[in-house]
Formats: sequence, structure tokens, C-alpha cells
Amino acid sequence: MVKSLIEIKQTLDGQIGKRLQLTANGGRRKTVIRSGVLADTYPSVFVVELDQDENAFERVSYSYADILTEAVEINFLDDLTTAMAAEQ
Repeated sequence: MVKSLIEIKQTLDGQIGKRLQLTANGGRRKTVIRSGVLADTYPSVFVVELDQDENAFERVSYSYADILTEAVEINFLDDLTTAMAAEQ
């Protein structure tokens, strides 16, 4: 299912403050997995505040086009916990 940039932004607007796991293409066949909280959304980018015990820096930002092109994948941990509880 292909979404537009506006739909992606609207979806993220409703998830501000929720915990997430972010999987990003790190280049040269590397995949970077980070966890944190969706801090804010702006017209072109969104900001994730990272867990300090796992990462060397405080926050990262990505564009909505990164999600559209599947360079970045976001999984909200609240949704995963709910889905796992429903299966049991």
C-alpha cells in the first residue's frame, strides 16, 4: 500500500510521544536499529529522541520521503506489545 507524504505526516502527528524502534539504511549494506521516542513533526522532517544508554547522540531526524522510499522503517512499540498480547 503506497501512501503519500501527507498521509505519512498525518499518521506520525498522531503518534508524537510514543516509543518506537527505527530501522534505517546505514549505507554499504549496513542496517542501523535505534529506539527512542517520536519527539516532534515538522513540515518536511520528523525528530526522534534516542535512548541515551544505547546511542552516542541525543536525537536524529529523517524526512517523510525516507519512509516512503523504505529507507527508514518505524515500528511503534505500543502497537507491537498490543499485537503480541492479542496473539496469546
